[in-house]
Amino acid sequence: MKTQFLKPIAMSHEVDFYDGIYGHLATDPQVEVRRETYGEDLGQASWMTAGEARRWFNLLQLHSGQKVLEVACGSGGVTCAMAHHTRAACVGVDINAHGIEAAKNRAERDGISARVSFQVVDAGGRLPFPTESFDAVFCNDSINHLPGRAAVLQDWHRLLRPGGRILFTDPIVVTGQLSNEEIRARSSIGFFLFTPVGHNERLLEQAGFTIREVQDVTDAVASVSRKWRESRARRRERLVPLEGVEGFEGLQCFLEAVYILASERRLSRYMYLAEK
Repeated sequence: MKTQFLKPIAMSHEVDFYDGIYGHLATDPQVEVRRETYGEDLGQASWMTAGEARRWFNLLQLHSGQKVLEVACGSGGVTCAMAHHTRAACVGVDINAHGIEAAKNRAERDGISARVSFQVVDAGGRLPFPTESFDAVFCNDSINHLPGRAAVLQDWHRLLRPGGRILFTDPIVVTGQLSNEEIRARSSIGFFLFTPVGHNERLLEQAGFTIREVQDVTDAVASVSRKWRESRARRRERLVPLEGVEGFEGLQCFLEAVYILASERRLSRYMYLAEK
């Protein structure tokens, strides 16, 4: 496939992605976009469908009586789905207060507040939980937002009981050439760490993990970003009052960059499963 470099994108500021998504989570156009994009609405703002999430839960080998931590849980829909699917007790943490508020409301609405809890936490630092307090750690499409990845993985290792598993996806592993404008557009929603092939494996081993599986799951990024952008475009007149013209166009540019770079395999998404 011929490389399709993006034209320079004029952005006066970064895209207010997470506050915009979680602040308007329950509005009709946002709900419609998620249903059209993912097929099953978990309130997600990532590249993961509900079907893929269930496959990840199975790989973690969770069951009733165990405890799992979801790092960067967003609005909590995936955490609640994990509790339903595995019967394990689930804890979700995220730095975004709007997301955590929505997560608590969802758990109460779903009637599972006794098994699911949420906290506002900056997951880029040492997590506020005792050593060996979890059987699994799950982080989808978010580790790229956390600085100091070596320290993050070491802390996840600390939190796990012996034999515990972690599963995370990294959606911006560098597998091709990128222009400065493409990097700027792809990282316009906040802090990003672009990671070379093989780097996550080295950090996992250095943190004391045994790698059990690595999968290339880039196709999901291309598919979801295309559907997401097209669904939003069809609802432009209803989304602009929520996001503003600049916010709407900025997110569309972001999704265009995601689609091009994933479909051309210049930025790839990998799933990593490892065990303590």
